[in-house]
Amino acid sequence: MTVDPGALADLHRRCFTLPRPWTRTEIAVLLDDPTVFLCQIGDSGFLLGRIVLDEAEVLTLAVDPGKRRAGLGARLMADYHAIAAGRGALRSFLEVAADNAGARSLYEGAGYSLQGRRPRYYSAPGRGSVDALILGKSLLP
Repeated sequence: MTVDPGALADLHRRCFTLPRPWTRTEIAVLLDDPTVFLCQIGDSGFLLGRIVLDEAEVLTLAVDPGKRRAGLGARLMADYHAIAAGRGALRSFLEVAADNAGARSLYEGAGYSLQGRRPRYYSAPGRGSVDALILGKSLLP
């Protein structure tokens, strides 16, 4: 399957304002990185993950706003966990804006717990600053 970084960037733009959406070039650079892998459900959603040594990281997860709450995020997370564990990752980490209740619910449902906080990490005009939460979980069976 050929991956179109432009299509991924378009979906990312529809999903994010904070943190800012990623550009086609940024996504293309990540896709060229051998430590990065893609989980995708057609044009409805995608997740980019990275593995370094025995740690996996969710770089971004985007689900079409019109198709949310249908289990796509959970499917992407399950695919990500399977790939990461299959490639030797023992733990997974991710970062989420403290005010992103939907994403936090998805991640907590997938077994993630709070590992740390970056105060006022994100900022956007008219929105003020928002903490970044660092969540993690074991990938051991």
